[in-house]
Amino acid sequence: MADYEVVEKAADLRALCRHLEKQPVVAFDTEADSFYHYFDKTCLIQVADRKNNWLIDPLALADATQLAPLAPIFASPDIRKVFHAAEYDIYILKRDFSFEFANLFDTMVSAQLLGYPSVGLQALAERHFDVSLPKDEQRSDWSVRPLSSKQLSYAAADVVYLCRLADKVERELRKAKRLTWAQEEFAALTRRAWPIREFDKLGYLKIKGARTLEPRPLAVLRELYLMRDARARKLDRPPFKVLGNRALLEIAQRMPDTEEKLGAIKGVTDLILRRFGRELLTAVARGSKKSHGPIPKTEGGSRRRMDRRTERRVEVLKRWRTEKSTALAMDPGVFAPNSALEAIAWKNPERPDELTELHELKGWFVREFGAEVVEALRAGDGEAKGGGRS
Repeated sequence: MADYEVVEKAADLRALCRHLEKQPVVAFDTEADSFYHYFDKTCLIQVADRKNNWLIDPLALADATQLAPLAPIFASPDIRKVFHAAEYDIYILKRDFSFEFANLFDTMVSAQLLGYPSVGLQALAERHFDVSLPKDEQRSDWSVRPLSSKQLSYAAADVVYLCRLADKVERELRKAKRLTWAQEEFAALTRRAWPIREFDKLGYLKIKGARTLEPRPLAVLRELYLMRDARARKLDRPPFKVLGNRALLEIAQRMPDTEEKLGAIKGVTDLILRRFGRELLTAVARGSKKSHGPIPKTEGGSRRRMDRRTERRVEVLKRWRTEKSTALAMDPGVFAPNSALEAIAWKNPERPDELTELHELKGWFVREFGAEVVEALRAGDGEAKGGGRS
């Protein structure tokens, strides 16, 4: 679909970056291998200006430092960087290469703020350019070399329309008087910092059905979860590709003590039995020796219990959100997520400026709709029988 040039040498990358530094707008995308590896990495960086298309291969370069010529481009306030659904791209580019960003434009965020019914890149390309982007390489392992011509064409197609797409949605944002909303969202993305991801030792509690287990099976599940992670690290494979959560849960429930019993569990294949069946049985035995203690509270796992007045305020805010988002033709969850409404309900502001204290709220939302929110709460309080502020 798109012509492209593959960039595999440091000298070629430096030459490309000298060209890009002269462009007012450059589109980017990335491909990573998290679906296939425990230790995932950036495997491809797609680039396009208004005329040309390049595929930068980080794995072909000697080390990450050879990507350094891209840093001034990403950090330049004078070059617009266009992404579609930039959050993950920004995350891995910061993580793997320590890039910093300025002057970002995200076409998916723009589509959300414009109330598009579908905000995927394929839907936007069809809507604006009447083209169908390829879909058949979405689950590719981008770490394998050489990449096929189908993979390369798929990757190139992801950026070929982005510069023109940004032009179109920017005009719509300006017409809808939502461009400043989008710019605030983009700026927040450039500033965002992610903590180093560490192994979650309490992650077994997030497995569906875990919290319904009795103490002894829950202790077994914990041991199985830890054993699976160790095996996944050793194999450099995602944990779910080592053994699925459903199988882990059933093993914990049944607590098998022989390979025959273990093999009868769905998801435990002959290959799994041969490779680490004994490890699984050892984990079962270790976990079954003592019961699990009290379930620890996980971060974000405990929400404040709302009193009736706070619940009522949330319902008032939801009614207001439904009316307002319908009038704006925006998805309610994009306009004001439930977490934002709950934060407002707890705050129960008397003045719009009080909303600036809530980190759950976006600046444009407070600025444009803060007064309406306060008025909606005041009206709701007035309507409630036996009301009164709390």
